[in-house]
Amino acid sequence: GNQMAELAQKVPDYLTSARTRAESLNAVSRQLNLPPKLRDAASEKINASLTEIGNYLAAEGFGNAVNVLSYVPWLILVPILAFFFLKDAETFRRSVLHMLPQGRIRWRGDEFFQDVNSTLAAYIRAQLTACLLIGTICTLGFLVIDVPYALVLGVMAGMLEFIPLLGPVVVAVVAITVAGFDSSGEAIAVAIFLGVLRIVHDYVIYPRIIGSGIHLHPLAIILAILAGHELAGVAGIFLAIPVIAVLTVTYRHWLEHRGSSGLVAELLKPAETPLLETPPLAPDAAQQTPAADAPAT
Repeated sequence: GNQMAELAQKVPDYLTSARTRAESLNAVSRQLNLPPKLRDAASEKINASLTEIGNYLAAEGFGNAVNVLSYVPWLILVPILAFFFLKDAETFRRSVLHMLPQGRIRWRGDEFFQDVNSTLAAYIRAQLTACLLIGTICTLGFLVIDVPYALVLGVMAGMLEFIPLLGPVVVAVVAITVAGFDSSGEAIAVAIFLGVLRIVHDYVIYPRIIGSGIHLHPLAIILAILAGHELAGVAGIFLAIPVIAVLTVTYRHWLEHRGSSGLVAELLKPAETPLLETPPLAPDAAQQTPAADAPAT
């Protein structure tokens, strides 16, 4: 709390520091014997930009804070909804299954709900684990690099990790900016650290965390998030991956029910094991005679 308030109070100091550095660059340009017109034009442009940034922060700071805070309800609501969905998933599953005809259709419905439940549970576990892991690693990394307000930035990194695609970008921009005002070397170190962390996390750590629960290509995840943002804004960003995962499970079951196969089916096929094993023969079907294979009238 104290670090957050101190960081907000430091914004004017950061702007002053930026102006000081701009003046230092101006002095360097004099030593390089740059044309006076070019030097004066660059100096005026830099000072005008810094003034514009200060005015923007003063005029739009509240509005931007409100925009950022618009994500907070979803950060709270999504885990709560996920908890109750998983908690009452069995009751919901039984209620729906009772509405299905007994026999093979009910059996397939049971398999479908089990797969959906496993997929959503895997996604939620992966997201929560990723948030905790990223928050811890970023905090330690920022402390090692000696970035100001390392704890605040680390906690922010962990919380914003729950926002796909957008969260890591916001963390990178804020962390590099804060480090840059303290030292250009720190800014470069933070950029390298976050870049390496993002590559390792997205292609090594996260796939292992999520395991075999969700079989989605990274490109499919990115496209789903972009489509979700276009269709439903903030809600779409949070719901895109669970929705596309459930739709993928639904499509796989539909393919198996239809007995279809082809290029699309092969692309959606899990890398490890099939989603469903060969269904066991129903007890009543085992006692039927070959003549019973004819369609019922």
